Amino acid sequence: MSITRRILSVPLLAKLVGANLLIVAAALAGVALEPRLNIPGNIVSILGVALAASLSVNLVLVYVALRPLSDLEQTAARVSAGDMQARVPVSILADRDMSRVGSTLNELLDRLTEDRARVRRLAAQVISAQDEERARVARELHDSTAQILTAVMLQLGAAARESTTPEIDARIATLRELAAEALEEVRSLSHTMHPRVLDDLGLAAALEWLGRQAHAQEHEDVQVNAEEFSPPIPAALASALYRVAQEALRNAARHADARHVKVGLRRVGARAVLEIADDGRGFDVGLANERRPGMGLFSMRERIALVNGVLTVTSAAGRGTRIIATVPLQQETGEVK
Repeated sequence: MSITRRILSVPLLAKLVGANLLIVAAALAGVALEPRLNIPGNIVSILGVALAASLSVNLVLVYVALRPLSDLEQTAARVSAGDMQARVPVSILADRDMSRVGSTLNELLDRLTEDRARVRRLAAQVISAQDEERARVARELHDSTAQILTAVMLQLGAAARESTTPEIDARIATLRELAAEALEEVRSLSHTMHPRVLDDLGLAAALEWLGRQAHAQEHEDVQVNAEEFSPPIPAALASALYRVAQEALRNAARHADARHVKVGLRRVGARAVLEIADDGRGFDVGLANERRPGMGLFSMRERIALVNGVLTVTSAAGRGTRIIATVPLQQETGEVK
């Protein structure tokens, strides 16, 4: 370490005491030599100069010592804005105490980042397990329950052909209608829990199907303009984007009373961008984040954050809502997610 660095690393109190002792020593030396100089008023002049020098040195030392506080303030502001990679830079002007504050804050941020990463890994595992369970139940509904109901309808059809009385014909017809309704509900529930079209045909086709379902169930005018990706969007990203679109369409119908919704999926560079815009009544985004977690904004943000994406929500009373989810198609290392 150079002499300058050693001097700058000295605590502020030691700097002030040392500088003032040097000034006092210089003033005393001047007073001792004053009789030999034989200049009237020289003692007063020496003391005045000493006081002025002391004040100037103190101001400079305090300014230099407190200058690194601006780095602390900027780092805190960046962290508050969501930049968890911000760290307090090493400053040659900082004394030992100030450097200790900076290093302590950096250690705290490092641990916080590690904890956030650990929580996200756990959340990702939970969501992955949830999606796998949804897919399993959906397969059971589609491959087992739906098949049983189909067989029931076939048996009822055979029974209707063998029936000889109008009363039994009417009952069989009623049972066939009920079985048909149950079969349709099971298929709809299976697709809602985990649409097989997402696995078989990709995200664009799944969004088209989701738009048709929203139109049929919620009577929304849903326009879907989904771009096909080559190679296809990885399964984890496709699932996250699909769930965001599903939640957004549900909110548009049940909370915003929207009549027209536009869903778009496009590729921008190395990122996939999903956009959902409706003409509903809108809402206060900040208030919704605090008081209305049921709207699913938190879950949507967390899902997108788990795949290193960003979700932005823009809305105002009477001006509809626009949700944009942007996710990277590749990790920073270039490995496909």
